[in-house]
Amino acid sequence: MEITVLGPLTARENGVSIVPTAAKPRQILSLLALQSDRVVPVTTLMEEIWGEKIPRSAATTLQTYILQLRRKIATALDGDPHRRAKDVLVTRHGGYLLQVQPGQVDAHEFGQLTASGRAAHEAGDHVAASELLGRSLKMWQGAALVDVRIGPVLELEVLRMEEDRLVAMERRMDSELIIGRHMELVPDLQVLVAKHPMHESFCAQLMTALHRSGSAWRALEVYQRLRGTLVDELGLEPSPRLQRLHQAILSADPALDLPTPASG
Repeated sequence: MEITVLGPLTARENGVSIVPTAAKPRQILSLLALQSDRVVPVTTLMEEIWGEKIPRSAATTLQTYILQLRRKIATALDGDPHRRAKDVLVTRHGGYLLQVQPGQVDAHEFGQLTASGRAAHEAGDHVAASELLGRSLKMWQGAALVDVRIGPVLELEVLRMEEDRLVAMERRMDSELIIGRHMELVPDLQVLVAKHPMHESFCAQLMTALHRSGSAWRALEVYQRLRGTLVDELGLEPSPRLQRLHQAILSADPALDLPTPASG
């Protein structure tokens, strides 16, 4: 079964979609997919669907939604003698488990690639870090579960994935700057700063990239926009790190330039 959640929800078995059209079964499938091969308690599924206002009929209604999902899976299995719908969407004590082969849920693949990219970044292998993190970020096809109604449980999952995405972007940009791709980075960083105007790391990276590209005045403009936004929105000044970077650009500090490789 191939499942994507980093964008619109898709789930296919033997090329056949098993995604239901109704909102609540879609929520259940999304949560089971994100927790695939782990038991999701009935109480967690109920909380996702109904929040704090769980009706008396919740247990029966949830079983109906599970049955609908199993019918979709059974159709996709098309009489496979070795697998039944109950073998894919498994009932366990106190909950349900969706069995999925390794590498079939894009969010899990994203997590593994970003972990490898983080390890490469921390080890100083910035070419590998950039490649791994770039591959992980290409898996995103929009906002996570963009076409699924989000309850309180999925909301936390989506927030976590989106935060992991931002961290992966930040690390990749850092590695790209270190290996000297500052000019190529400017357009992407301009988009990120426009989307996240108070994200100091993206602003610092854009300032550094612009400075190294010979546009120190544009780097100073980025700082002034960030400062204006922080003061207007939060009543705060930029962090000491950003202020030091601003002063370094003003003074054309050579420490901002890429180090020249030692000649052999």
